[in-house]
Amino acid sequence: MERPTWAPDDVNAQRPSVARVYDYYLGGSHNFAVDREFAEEVMRAAPDARMAAQQNRAFLRRAVRYLCDLGIRQFIDLGSGIPTVGNVHEVAQAVDPTAKVVYVDLDPVAYAHSRAILVRNPHATVVRADLRRPAEVLGDPLLRSHIDFDRPVGLLMVAVLHFVPDEEHPADIVAGYAAALAPGSHVVVSHAATDELDEGKDRALNLYRRSSTSVVLRTAEEVAALFGPLTLVEPGVVSLSRWRPDTSDEAGPAETPGLAAVARRD
Repeated sequence: MERPTWAPDDVNAQRPSVARVYDYYLGGSHNFAVDREFAEEVMRAAPDARMAAQQNRAFLRRAVRYLCDLGIRQFIDLGSGIPTVGNVHEVAQAVDPTAKVVYVDLDPVAYAHSRAILVRNPHATVVRADLRRPAEVLGDPLLRSHIDFDRPVGLLMVAVLHFVPDEEHPADIVAGYAAALAPGSHVVVSHAATDELDEGKDRALNLYRRSSTSVVLRTAEEVAALFGPLTLVEPGVVSLSRWRPDTSDEAGPAETPGLAAVARRD
């Protein structure tokens, strides 16, 4: 297989990547044949997979605009994936061109492409790190050069905690970040939801289990528990399309099996 010029040398082009599959769902071009084949197989089993990705991206945009309306001007996007249209920095900097954004991802393609598109943006950058290690992420010199932890921060964990199994204590990971944030900061989460699994959705989950990362479904109550003592803002933990819906979101109002919530650090 011919290797794309944008692909870093250490990328495994023979195994599907969650970041590249998500990029394909959103209509991006930074994915390999193996990712496209995997995504198409998932969509044959669960036809709403692409719509779920689009709804998730629409929620991210609404959440960032909401935080901007509160006056927040600095954001950390954990597990940010491969940048496509509607990224955090595009939404935030449309409100304030000086808004600071730090993307954090471990995937080499996500990191490499993020660096390429942000090279001329002095207020946005990317750090290659494992979000499961809050102390290391928060201590990164590049991140700290962009983020002032004495001021409120928007911390995004969008479509990423369902890749963290219970034995890795996702609530403790959230708490590790929240403890470093100033009062008035907000944590944004979206998550794959437990619903009545039909044969197709169960088959789609099994496909992810055989890929580089498996998916853990959680209930609304379990997602709420991830926030610990943080205060959920209205409307609480709801389906993606029901979190402060905006008719301008092109993904539309369709219901998808995903949950969304935003919480405040008082």
